[in-house]
Amino acid sequence: MPFKHCTLEIDAQVATLKLDHQEVLNAVSAEMLGGLQDALNAIESKKDEVRCVVLTGAGRAFCTGANLSGRNDPKAQGKEQTQGATVSILETGYHPFLRRLRNLHCPLITSVNGPAAGAGMSIALMGDVILAAKSAYFLQAFRRIGLVPDCGSTWMLPRLVGKARAVELSLLGERLPAEKALEWGMINRVCDDAALASETRKLAEDLANGPTVAMSHIRRLYWESPHNSFEEQLDLEVQTQKLARVADDHREGVAAFLEKRPAKFTGR
Repeated sequence: MPFKHCTLEIDAQVATLKLDHQEVLNAVSAEMLGGLQDALNAIESKKDEVRCVVLTGAGRAFCTGANLSGRNDPKAQGKEQTQGATVSILETGYHPFLRRLRNLHCPLITSVNGPAAGAGMSIALMGDVILAAKSAYFLQAFRRIGLVPDCGSTWMLPRLVGKARAVELSLLGERLPAEKALEWGMINRVCDDAALASETRKLAEDLANGPTVAMSHIRRLYWESPHNSFEEQLDLEVQTQKLARVADDHREGVAAFLEKRPAKFTGR
């Protein structure tokens, strides 16, 4: 299914959402954000069918950040200054998209097939599991154009790599190769470029065949954890465990364990 500057393919319970504006290395525009929201609407309409989402890029890039075309046009620049367009697109475009990724009903894999810079790096880090091609790299590009990190970078990076490395990446604006990102614990796996798509698909199918209800709660627990005290997190675990225990997937998991057979989860 084609949308504005992105495509969506749903096959065997896996939805593959691909950023696709290759002329600008999949840089994000307001039009792309609209297309991504439409694609997520399509995924939401097929909740029972979609049990894992893969987010990746078309061509040789994952996403190179915001599309800066026209920024040097004096007329466009004046419009931005009067209307606060840069801030507005964060609040009305990027943030709703990022929140929807956070609140997905199923696991999210980001498959970083090339450069992930600026907002593209933030989007890549939204994955529950992050795979990257060996040739891929991550870049906090904001300082290069006199801006501060946004799209959640200053929240996610310190939690993934620690404050010192997060600040270094943001102040120096140097490329972080995929293998170094793996070493730092920022991503989960690095694959040969030619194997990235197949490895991503294998992982996506494994997750799609899992207990989607429980995995949805697992996602919530880890997203909420940084905000909670230990006692609050214990309480949240109790609340979500109650919800997981009444799901069909739990009953099937127990039955399969007792019968010594592979479980056949349905995502219900």
